Amino acid sequence: MATLSFNTTRMQTPSLPRISKSSSFTKPIKTHLSSSSRTLSKRTCFISRSLPETKEETVINQEEETDDPTSELSYLDPETDAESIKEWELDFCSRPILDSRGKKIWELVVCDASLSLQVTKYFPNNVINSITLKDAIVSITQDLGVPLPEKIRFFRSQMQTIITKACKELAIKEVPSKRCLSLFLWLQERYDTVYTRHPGFQKGSLPLLSLDNPFPMNLPENLFGEKWAFVQLPYSAVREEISDFDEKFVFGATLDLDLLGIDVDDNTLIPGLSVASSRAKPLAAWMNGLEVCSIEADSSKGCLILAVGISTRYVYATYKKTPVTTDEAEAWESAKKASGGLHFLAIQDDLDSDDCVGFWLLIDLPPPPV
Repeated sequence: MATLSFNTTRMQTPSLPRISKSSSFTKPIKTHLSSSSRTLSKRTCFISRSLPETKEETVINQEEETDDPTSELSYLDPETDAESIKEWELDFCSRPILDSRGKKIWELVVCDASLSLQVTKYFPNNVINSITLKDAIVSITQDLGVPLPEKIRFFRSQMQTIITKACKELAIKEVPSKRCLSLFLWLQERYDTVYTRHPGFQKGSLPLLSLDNPFPMNLPENLFGEKWAFVQLPYSAVREEISDFDEKFVFGATLDLDLLGIDVDDNTLIPGLSVASSRAKPLAAWMNGLEVCSIEADSSKGCLILAVGISTRYVYATYKKTPVTTDEAEAWESAKKASGGLHFLAIQDDLDSDDCVGFWLLIDLPPPPV
C-alpha cells in the first residue's frame, strides 16, 4: 500500500444521491505484481454488422461480401427497439480518400454502443460546418425512425465547436469522451475493409485531425483521495461485477466485453487501482461526471496518470521512485497489456473493505488510423 501525495484537506461537497447500501464488491487482491503475466490471446477481429441486401436477408457471409466502398450505410437492427437507443457515438472527419477534385473526402460515422445503429455519410470538404452536421443528424432520425439521442459522444477535440453547436441546436447533450469504444473499433474495421478499397484511397496519408495527448495537469482538489493500492481481480470476478452493474453501483462505468472481443481465461488477473477516501461517495460522484478513460503508471516520472474526457490528463498520484516501486509500476503496466489493455478503478471507503462505492472498467485501445 502507498500513501498518496495528495493534499487531503477536506472541502465542502454538494449533497449527493442517497445510496441505501454500498455495493457488495468482490475483494481485490493487493499485490506486488509479478512481471510474468499471462499473455492474452489475440483479440478477435471486429466485424461490423452489414446492411442486408434485402429485408428478408439478415445474415451476410463476411467472406462473400463485395460491398461497394463508395456506398453509404444506413442500418438499424430490426430486433432493436429504436426508442431504446438514447446515446450515439459520432465521428465527423476527413478520410484518406481523395474526390474527383483531388480534395479529401469527409465522412460522418454514427453508431450506438451495441452497434445496433450504424450510419455512414460522405461529404465534400467545402460543406463542413455545424449546419451540415445538424441536418445529417436529423436525416438519420427520419430515415431510420429513431429518436434524437439524449447524448452524443465524440473523441476529436478539433471538432468540438462544430459538434457542440449542432447538438445544442437539437437539444442534445454533447459528451467529449474517448469512451467511444465501439466507434474506435468500427473505424479500424472500416479502414481495413472499406477505405483501403476505395478508388481514391491515399496510402500513407496521415489523419488530418490527430488525437491529443497533452502534458498532465495537477489534479483538482475535489478529486483528491487519501490512499491507493495496485490491486488485481480475476477476470471471472470482473465479469461478475459488471453482470448486474446498474443494480450494484450508483457511480462508475462498464464495457461490453463481448463486443470488445476480450478473450482471456477466467483466472487471468486483471490489474486495477483501488483508491480509498473518507469521503468516498462524494469522490465517486465527482469522478462519475468525468468520462474516465484510462489510468497509466508512468514509472519514468514516478506517478499515476488519469485520462478523462477527450484530452485531459491529470497527475493522479505520485510515489517515491525506488527499484521496488519502479518494478511494481512496470509490472502493473505489463499486466494491463497482457489482459488486452483491460484495467479498472475502484473507489472505496477503506482499502481493506469488501464494499465498493464506485467501479470503472477501463481499457487502453489504440486510436483509430483515420
